[in-house]
Amino acid sequence: MDVQAFPFEAMASRCELRLALAPGVDGGALARVAIDEVRRIERTYSRYRADSIVARINAAAGRAAVACDDETNALLDYAGVLHASSGGLFDITSGVLRRAWDFRRPVLPAQAALDALLPLVGWRHVERAHGAIRLAQAGMEIDFGGFGKEYAADRAAALLAANGVRYGYVNLGGDLRIIGPQPSGAPWSIGVQDPRDTERLAGAIPVASGALATSGDYERFIDIDGRRYCHVLDPRSGMPVSHWRSVSVLGPLAIAAGSCSTIAMLMQDDALAFLDNSGMAYLAIDQQGKCFRKDV
Repeated sequence: MDVQAFPFEAMASRCELRLALAPGVDGGALARVAIDEVRRIERTYSRYRADSIVARINAAAGRAAVACDDETNALLDYAGVLHASSGGLFDITSGVLRRAWDFRRPVLPAQAALDALLPLVGWRHVERAHGAIRLAQAGMEIDFGGFGKEYAADRAAALLAANGVRYGYVNLGGDLRIIGPQPSGAPWSIGVQDPRDTERLAGAIPVASGALATSGDYERFIDIDGRRYCHVLDPRSGMPVSHWRSVSVLGPLAIAAGSCSTIAMLMQDDALAFLDNSGMAYLAIDQQGKCFRKDV
């Protein structure tokens, strides 16, 4: 079999499909099926597109309910589960805090700006009935960015598997869903980036099935007086978390691994107990560079 790579850009990330295919199989056609699905999910749930369901829900905040299809309702159900299981830390209404944070400039937001936004954060203000959703307060927003990329990785991998692909993986910006091992049966060796050196790896994790996802403080951040402020924000205070440099989780699905890694970042020094209870393998690196591992 030949291993073919198909790089592409989506969801503001560098992405790649790596597929092991028998000679003569049209890898390009298979890749298009998967990439089209990733782009469909991006179009459907991007908060930046005025025609997306998320944009329509947000535009109607404080006013009318918006009817949702089955896929959107399933994702909203999942958001509710994550909110409950994280003690309210994983909240898809917290994206509104980006109005105060600009990670392109090393300037902290004024406390008054955060105070004005925090009342708009809260899953408890999300009303759902009869397949529709209504955001109770004008100015509220929802954002599927916390698991949308991982959901797209799962969907793309499922389509490739349904089309006969047995060996390979989907990589969306470092969040991976494995379709199957290498043709020899050996696992893929997936590198985990050193959160303080983009040219180095913190480690390599062998993965033959399931998914690997990472959350960290190195993707978007600002540095002010030697202190790093990352884009992962605590919905209670509006301030960035600071305990972990990165958390990588190996799970059965990318959406589960990604949600677990984000919740661990949000839980800060309580994360290890949460990760251990999740039953999933992990590699977590704290602010001193110390690594904590389970089954990787």
